[in-house]
Amino acid sequence: MSGSSGEQGRGRRGQPQWSPPAGSLPCKLRLYNSLTRNKEVFIPQNGKKVTWYCCGPTVYDASHMGHARSYISFDILRRVLRDYFGFDVFYCMNITDVDDKIIRRARQNHLFERYRAERRRAAQLLDDVHAALQPFSVKLSETTDPDRKQMLESIRRAVELAAGPLERAVRDGLPAEEADRCAEVLMEEAKDVLSEWLDSTLGSEVTDNSIFSQLPKFWEEEFHRDMETLNVLPPDVLTRVSEYVPEIVNFVQRIVDNGYGYASNGSVYFDTVKFASSERHSYGKLVPEAVGDQKALQEGEGDLSVSADRLSEKRSPNDFALWKASKPGEPSWPCPWGKGRPGWHIECSAMAGTLLGASMDIHGGGFDLRFPHHDNELAQSEAYFDNDCWVRYFLHTGHLTIAGCKMSKSLKNFITIKDALKRHSARQLRLAFLMHSWRDTLDYSSNTMESALQYEKFMNEFFLNVKDVLRAPVDIAGRFEKWEEEELQLSESFQERKAAVHEALCDNVDTRAALEEMRALVGQCNLYMAARKAARRRPSRALLEGVALYLTRMLKIFGAIEEESTLGFPVRGPGNSLNLESTVMPYLQVLSEFREGVRKIAREQNVPEVLQLSDALRDCILPALGVRLEDREGLPTVVKLGDRETLLREREEKRRVEEEKRKKKEEAARKKQEQEAAKLAKMKIPPREMFLSETDKYSKFDENGLPTHDSGGRELSRGQAKKLRKLFEAQEKLHEEYLQMAQHGGCQ
Repeated sequence: MSGSSGEQGRGRRGQPQWSPPAGSLPCKLRLYNSLTRNKEVFIPQNGKKVTWYCCGPTVYDASHMGHARSYISFDILRRVLRDYFGFDVFYCMNITDVDDKIIRRARQNHLFERYRAERRRAAQLLDDVHAALQPFSVKLSETTDPDRKQMLESIRRAVELAAGPLERAVRDGLPAEEADRCAEVLMEEAKDVLSEWLDSTLGSEVTDNSIFSQLPKFWEEEFHRDMETLNVLPPDVLTRVSEYVPEIVNFVQRIVDNGYGYASNGSVYFDTVKFASSERHSYGKLVPEAVGDQKALQEGEGDLSVSADRLSEKRSPNDFALWKASKPGEPSWPCPWGKGRPGWHIECSAMAGTLLGASMDIHGGGFDLRFPHHDNELAQSEAYFDNDCWVRYFLHTGHLTIAGCKMSKSLKNFITIKDALKRHSARQLRLAFLMHSWRDTLDYSSNTMESALQYEKFMNEFFLNVKDVLRAPVDIAGRFEKWEEEELQLSESFQERKAAVHEALCDNVDTRAALEEMRALVGQCNLYMAARKAARRRPSRALLEGVALYLTRMLKIFGAIEEESTLGFPVRGPGNSLNLESTVMPYLQVLSEFREGVRKIAREQNVPEVLQLSDALRDCILPALGVRLEDREGLPTVVKLGDRETLLREREEKRRVEEEKRKKKEEAARKKQEQEAAKLAKMKIPPREMFLSETDKYSKFDENGLPTHDSGGRELSRGQAKKLRKLFEAQEKLHEEYLQMAQHGGCQ
């Protein structure tokens, strides 16, 4: 019975109750929203799908580092949202190819090239340049901005200097070849002055619309090439103003129908007063304190659209153009209000509204676009859709300065992207941007770039060291070794650093903090590897590989690793199609092992010539091929494949340091030799002769050669005599030492 009872008891026993862990609240992504001027939790309107519109460039000149600041920063944000946080991002960007700046520049280029082709006589060219300088000088006198005034003065001065040789050539009747050469120099220097003058007199005659499309088409292609070189992802869809004119006309018409727009003399304006007075709407959401800033508003309208007659067409000075009646010399399209062209602000509203609808998740642009451009975009779009939520999150990238100075196309102090890429790689530029907050001002300077170069070098050395560890031969089971305290500590730190990177990215995509956490992680790994090397023990392959793969993944997400790379920065062959590392590393490893064997025999057999050849292979030959060998006492040589230019710079730096050491050593030896020679020369002097030559100080001496009277005939004081006696006695000892050396043949 008792056994049966026990069995029944066991049959009734169930599993104990399980309690879930308390856990912790997950970190949420927060983005700085210009609409609230705060970091807000990012919540897309439709699950994980994110609709994003980015203001693209106005293509009338070369893309510069200001463009790079904006588009690399948004590329980083886009990649992080897509590849790290897992959002399905639909990214739209526009190209502004109809704009006052484009119209003016296209006309000027066309008229100047036509003028150049006419090859006017030297005297006529001089007359035209002098005529063009008159309105230019008026503009200069009316300019109040000191930087712009300085720029205009330098232009005028350069033109006047270039005109001098041609004036002398005409006056002195120099040969035609000399006059033509001087004319060509003047033509180049006076291009801006002549272009403005020609445009003011002949601009209204330019009527061919193709003239206005050639310029933006050329610079758009250049922009896309620059973005590709910078590893900026292309947009999912790209819109051009010239291709969306019908949609823009319809957009304007509906705003008028909704009561927020009015026609005036063939143009259509947005009624800011009526919009602001509506209970459903608010004007100036982003920068309400700037509403009424006439200077900013007129800059937004464009140079060709702020004449007195245009301004008088508005009901309120704050109203802005939705559609502009075209004047002679401007491109135009038919519409209900007569031939005209789109206003600047309406372009983005119509194109973004057509693609993304009544409300988008993210709108991005540069900080300087907040007012009036983006505030006007919001107003006209919400007037069109009759809502109050056209954009949920407005992101604005910070300014870019050049060595602490404001960057401006008008001041011609901007650096083009192509120029920047001649100095640094796309990865180095991106790292510089990653090391700063995307919404802060970034100063493009030598210090900024040096920090980026050092970060790249630091990370690359770690990747190369880990690759060397992973190349060491080991059987499959040998890859996994027992973890000691050091591995446990490094693994724990690895997890903490990953969590810190995650928190940094959740905090407004703070890549600066993320990169610092990654740097700290590499520093800890370096200490671990150094300790293992000192103890003659192999580091944990699996642990180091895990860290390196994580860092590679993060750098890929940031766009700092362009190609497909399993671990670290890739090394590519000619044409970037060959994976150089996987192809040549087996051969380099064999070469390194052969060299080690030869060096070992050379040391044992005392053959210094072979050791010198081995050093030359390491220091001179292989760096020129992008290969670095690092010899280690008692351990196999480390083989690292890197960038050829970097290794050559390192080699030259090493040579420079060694040369400085050699020069310092030679200088020290020379000084020592001079000191010894001077000491010997002093030792040779008998003490009774040491003062006799100093007649400018002393006039009488005793029988031993000691001075008794100064140069004026006055007897020396007791203190002076005592001091001279000490010097005399010291010289006695030195001279005695010299005589003994001479007696034994120790000196010459």
